[in-house]
Amino acid sequence: MSTPSTILVGSIGRTCWVKVDGRGTFQNSPGVKEFVKRMIQRGHRDFVIDLGGCELMDSTFMGTLAGVALRLREIGQGGLRVVNANDRNSSLLENLGLDHLFSVEEGTEVAPKSLLHADPVGAGGAEEAKSDVLAAHEALIAAAPENAVKFRDVVDYLKQELAQGTNTDD
Repeated sequence: MSTPSTILVGSIGRTCWVKVDGRGTFQNSPGVKEFVKRMIQRGHRDFVIDLGGCELMDSTFMGTLAGVALRLREIGQGGLRVVNANDRNSSLLENLGLDHLFSVEEGTEVAPKSLLHADPVGAGGAEEAKSDVLAAHEALIAAAPENAVKFRDVVDYLKQELAQGTNTDD
């Protein structure tokens, strides 16, 4: 049985930290995305994702990280670093070509515990969740075009679901 997932966040100077304990999944991706969005709006440009306590990541979580890196590249400032990833998570990031989009660093760099806190984000609705998952998978494809084959079915399905959701006359 896996441990409950926890996302802790904090900032010091222009650097923001996201510490993942448990699993990085579609369930906690929206919170990470919203935290990063708020921090970018406040002028932060450097993000460190600490995966030291992360058992595994799903494609939505990795796509969310890709989306952050692509957004920073679009802004033209800052960057994203992943630290303390276990072998499995490093391999997942490498297999999706994300290690070319942001750095995956070995080592034990950690944020001071006093800096980190929970960042509660209210859950959105089903349509918002589908939209977030779609955006994450599109970011994976934008990061490495060879990922299109891996995620084509997911992207097509979510686009159909979202189109049906907007075409209902209740």
